[in-house]
Amino acid sequence: MATALDRPCAPPDTTRTGAPPPRRAPLSLLIPALVVALALSLVCGAGFGASGLTWGEVLHYLWAGLSGGAISADEVAAYTIVWELRFPRAVLAAVVGAGLSAIGVAVQAMVRNALADPFVLGISSGAAVGANAVLLFGALGALGVWALSAAAFTSALASMALVYAVARTPRGLTPLRLVLTGTAMYYGFSAVTTFMVFAAERGEAARSAMMWLLGSLGGASWASVPIAAGAVCAGLAHLAWSARRLNALAMGDETAAALGVDAARLRKELFVVCAAVTGAVVAVSGAIGFVGLMVPHAVRMLVGADHRRLLAVAPLLGALLLIWVDVLSRVVLAPVELPVGVVTAAVGVPCFVLLMRRNSYSFGGV
Repeated sequence: MATALDRPCAPPDTTRTGAPPPRRAPLSLLIPALVVALALSLVCGAGFGASGLTWGEVLHYLWAGLSGGAISADEVAAYTIVWELRFPRAVLAAVVGAGLSAIGVAVQAMVRNALADPFVLGISSGAAVGANAVLLFGALGALGVWALSAAAFTSALASMALVYAVARTPRGLTPLRLVLTGTAMYYGFSAVTTFMVFAAERGEAARSAMMWLLGSLGGASWASVPIAAGAVCAGLAHLAWSARRLNALAMGDETAAALGVDAARLRKELFVVCAAVTGAVVAVSGAIGFVGLMVPHAVRMLVGADHRRLLAVAPLLGALLLIWVDVLSRVVLAPVELPVGVVTAAVGVPCFVLLMRRNSYSFGGV
């Protein structure tokens, strides 16, 4: 039997009464354009860097890596730079950007707060505790190259469990308690990581810890891509399947109940999905801020507030953004590398201010 949820459901239009309906970018044109731009950006991500390689050489090495073609002995060094260092970094940037953007859309609907982003749940700061334990004190040294990711993801899950235990009520997870609990835990875990940095010996370890806290893709490798990509793809699949329910949730719990959506149960599902994806992403990239906050708002301006459209476009735009942010972080002060989070803030703040200055924009509609 059909339910109210089977009918198209989107947050109410919050534009001024009497204003003409805003024009939406057609997905049939926007998505193919973003896919093409993303493919070109991946190539550019493998091409830009301190070493002076021509674009012909970059394309040759990428084709050799993709097709398994042979290269000469004198090309090994250049091939390693392109295929083993730059290209997996560009791919990981795309995965992380897509994950943060999609989770940003979900978190803003879950807590019904325009300022929410993937880190509002305190997961990133919890992951930082585990990461710093490895970087500063050599914890989990037996895991070798996997120690940092394993520690960050494990502590992210532990912080998720703590936030859930504190925020839940007999009525389930409420938006206000989630935001307040996540914010409190963020400051608590941040204090722990700061103490760890000051307690450790100064030097390269402390610098690496600060670099990780501000976000960095410098440790990207082909080994780190599948785990993050798998978590992001699983999260995207669940969010796409839940898009109609997200539309109902964004209109409020009472409206969602009238449409046959159990808001408390859905919020619990979203909490687990968002926390797991955020933990997996943070484990390989550190805490890259602003992407999950800015991209959902920018996409709403393009395609509206329907989560079916939002979740089709936001991951692509987020992937595109983070690839170029990572390129900037590598070339602006080359050979010195900037933390990715510094560049996202430098680029994102003015863009976000301009977005907010638009008189017609408001959360949930354009």
